[in-house]
Amino acid sequence: MAILWKPFGFSRRLLQVECCHPNELLSLSVLTRRTLVPGLRKAPSILQLGQRQGFSTMPEIEASVRDPELFSPPSDVRGMTKLDRTAFKKTVSVPVLKARKEVVNRLMRALKRVALQRPGIKRVIEDPQDGDSRLIMLDPYKMLTVDGFEKAELAVLEELDVNPQLSEYNLELTYENFKSEEVLRAVLPEGQDVTSGFSRVGHIAHLNLRDHQLPFKHLIGQVMIDKNPGITSAVNKTSNIDNTYRNFQMEVLSGEENMLTKVRENNYTYEFDFSKVYWNPRLSTEHGRITELLNPGDVLFDVFAGVGPFAIPAAGKKCTVFANDLNPESHKWLLHNCKLNKVDQKVKVFNMDGKDFLQGPVREELMLRLGLSAEEKPSIHIVMNLPAKAIEFLSAFKSLLDGQPCSSERLPTVHCYCFSKDANPAKDVCQQAGAVLGVSLETRSSVHLVRNVAPNKEMLCITFQIPAATLYENPTLTVENYEEPSLKRQKTDDSFSEPQIISDS
Repeated sequence: MAILWKPFGFSRRLLQVECCHPNELLSLSVLTRRTLVPGLRKAPSILQLGQRQGFSTMPEIEASVRDPELFSPPSDVRGMTKLDRTAFKKTVSVPVLKARKEVVNRLMRALKRVALQRPGIKRVIEDPQDGDSRLIMLDPYKMLTVDGFEKAELAVLEELDVNPQLSEYNLELTYENFKSEEVLRAVLPEGQDVTSGFSRVGHIAHLNLRDHQLPFKHLIGQVMIDKNPGITSAVNKTSNIDNTYRNFQMEVLSGEENMLTKVRENNYTYEFDFSKVYWNPRLSTEHGRITELLNPGDVLFDVFAGVGPFAIPAAGKKCTVFANDLNPESHKWLLHNCKLNKVDQKVKVFNMDGKDFLQGPVREELMLRLGLSAEEKPSIHIVMNLPAKAIEFLSAFKSLLDGQPCSSERLPTVHCYCFSKDANPAKDVCQQAGAVLGVSLETRSSVHLVRNVAPNKEMLCITFQIPAATLYENPTLTVENYEEPSLKRQKTDDSFSEPQIISDS
């Protein structure tokens, strides 16, 4: 009877092979699951293999049970509210492959699939028994026997004259070797959601913690700083966004309290005080999408401009920009960022209520530009990114202009952002906007799905040209004979033509 040990910290059962005469024993390096498994059963005793410096030869037998907690932190960190990094020490057994040091670089390229991937772990270490060799750490979930190698990998091993026999190595893990989600999953109450994602705003990690995570908030903040290079401050939103100035109250969970930050988006740089203005990195794609719709020479009115993520790229595209924000801090940083990006000569900046901006500077410019000759007809775009309330501001367009309506091609195009919890969000926002304007937009608008904000809550952008019958106080054109330019539509039935939802996903 021969006793074989199953290593790796998976199932440490000892197995015995029945009916094996000593003279008939096969080399362990050629035993496979097919030849061994039919004759294996639990052994009544334990066999310890001698180890030298945490390294020992490993019989090539596939474990029947893989320990899913192999790379989980120690169980006694559960419930920790103050981070103790020393409590995360743990020793695990991992497979290693021995190779001559001169072939290691080439071998590593061939073994990318099975090499161990852990934060802060050197995958190639010195062989404590042979100075001319190195040990390559392999993923214990992928490599237990020679059978784990693919044909191409075995071919490289043969070419480089590397013995495919695996050995085990006792690897000590510390806090630095665990991922943030592994740390938090081990600490937070079992079965509860784990926060591992956040919005990055320069050096700041912006979290939105749930109630059950609040007792661990300072630990969570510190873990986010530790595990994300460049993050030096972690904050949690403690109130909803204020619809007047579009900022929110926040609490610094860990790290420095400096909220002055710098971000890079779509090749432009923005600086601001994150605690006093609105900035959402999840809107980067949307900022770029609107910019792509503009052509050099076009005119952009940005009603709720913030610190400039729509206005500045538009100015960089040689558009004429009028940018407004009610928040004095946003206005200050908008001016700063225009200079920072060298577009201050292309952007006129205002600090007004959105309605006053539309009925003042916007009205004056529209009267001027819509009166230009046909040869001088830039496209006019109006961006209204205040999803919670922007639709209400559409009323400012009613009878905004006097005089003779211009041709339909030159009417301003509005990009209005809004939220919807409706089962049919496109139809919902279309009807909301139409109700405020007093005209149906069902066949003359497109709706773009920007992002999912929360379960059953979508952020959308409805795009349409303002009907002449709405924009002009005494239009000579009537709704009946007015021709709208074509927009993307999707007809569903004869009674209602629903705007098409266009998504980047």
